[in-house]
Amino acid sequence: MGELFFTVLYQPLYNLLVAVYDFLPSWGGLGLAIILVTVLVKVLVLPMTYKSIKAQKEMQEIQPKIAEIKERLKDDKEALAKELMNVYKVHNVNPFASCLPAIVQMFVFIALYQVLSAGLGEVNTDALYSFVHNPGSMSAFFLGMDLRVVSPLLGIVAGVTQYFQAKQMITTRPPKVAREGAASLDEDMTAAMNKSMLYALPIMMLVLGATTLPAGVTMYIIVSTLLTYAMYAVFLGKPSKKAPLHIMQK
Repeated sequence: MGELFFTVLYQPLYNLLVAVYDFLPSWGGLGLAIILVTVLVKVLVLPMTYKSIKAQKEMQEIQPKIAEIKERLKDDKEALAKELMNVYKVHNVNPFASCLPAIVQMFVFIALYQVLSAGLGEVNTDALYSFVHNPGSMSAFFLGMDLRVVSPLLGIVAGVTQYFQAKQMITTRPPKVAREGAASLDEDMTAAMNKSMLYALPIMMLVLGATTLPAGVTMYIIVSTLLTYAMYAVFLGKPSKKAPLHIMQK
């Protein structure tokens, strides 16, 4: 598994970073290479990202109907499952459609993290393709910062960007429908989890970026978060062309 991960993800991404760095002018350094590689990777996984976001949007739009069905049929599991499947079929929604793209993107993130951590120094010739020029070493200085060391400033920026991205995900969800009973309890629990994630993830990122992560890795996280924010704003902001939720076919 480790060898497959190295061959399929780590090595191509590492060579891409070295090749981009070698192509750029000397003033760009590793910082500009990190930014460009992040953009390139985001473009490459854009089809998967779009499918994942589209699936999330579709699930969000039918949540009020799903909550109503769960409350109405909470004592009849068979009828509940049948009616939920009918809702998914009518609205052409696959509740598991976002899982595979999310898993793939998680592996890409892990590979990029390892690549950037390894790239903050001498070039690893063992991971370099024969056709990729070896620049020897990559300058880790960018805009007066040493990307090999921790940057509290970038840690703060990473925390702020994560906050707005988490807030974006919450505000793009449909408004909560007031109900009593199990559905209301589910909504309250979801709201509590959303509130926790709104602050927990940004704080964790701020702490890691300001105390632990090399500035180069933190820069990647900032750029990736901003690009994700932009993609969610574009894709989730599009009006749905689906039929209204109350139009159901039996």
